Amino acid sequence: MNNNSTSDRLAVCSWSLQPTSPQDLITKLQGTGISRVQLALDPLRESPGVWGETPALFRQNGITIISGMFGCVGEDYSTLDTIRVTGGIAPDATWEQNWKNIQATAALAQQLGLKLVMFHAGFLPHDEKDPQFVKMLGRLSSIADVFKAANIELALETGQETAPDLLHLLQQLQRPNVGVNFDPANMILYDKGNPIAALRTLGPCIRSLHIKDAKRTKVPGTWGEEAIVGTGEVDWPAFFATLREQKYTGNFSIEREWGNQRVADICAAKEVVTRLA
Repeated sequence: MNNNSTSDRLAVCSWSLQPTSPQDLITKLQGTGISRVQLALDPLRESPGVWGETPALFRQNGITIISGMFGCVGEDYSTLDTIRVTGGIAPDATWEQNWKNIQATAALAQQLGLKLVMFHAGFLPHDEKDPQFVKMLGRLSSIADVFKAANIELALETGQETAPDLLHLLQQLQRPNVGVNFDPANMILYDKGNPIAALRTLGPCIRSLHIKDAKRTKVPGTWGEEAIVGTGEVDWPAFFATLREQKYTGNFSIEREWGNQRVADICAAKEVVTRLA
């Protein structure tokens, strides 16, 4: 694969740049030299007054939306325990609001012409006899069907469970429009296994992926630490070699969620991808 085709597949996760407006996002994207974006859809849904002009401004500036992302209300990422309780579509207290938001998000994604949207579903029970497993399967089925009606694929973010557990859920779900957004760093941050082994397990299900790096925690039950791509514990040469073996043809979306040098860190990640992909 030559550098041109690699650059055609590079994108930036919009939330990594902490934009305050579409114009701010465009300026920061220009600083990375990447004109393709995985777009957080919640700002467009919540603040149309600020974000309503995004599609027009993107067209004027030659920026392409490759896919979308949405979050769920009430999520608390401060510790592994808090996100386990509050994450995704698992909590009953926030499900009604999340379901309303998700239906609106599917309609918005359809208006934008998107073909893929990703999100964190929340922690999935390992035992399919667990009532929580049945509940999550039902909620995911409803969400999958809403996006299917809009002709959009859905990708579940990796991290909260091991790769075999996620694969098992997808097999039970039986929704062909649902796959995986693979984030190698999340496997390390959540301490859920080796990213390369997970990549091999989930390979056929992967629809998109995040380029992000991390260091594993020294204290079990606590978060690992995000790192600039190339300075953490993801084995990037093995990662890209495995993607080639699997004939992955999707995008490489750079995500950076820590630190205050986001543009510089994204540029560092871009250099690693361009060299190895």
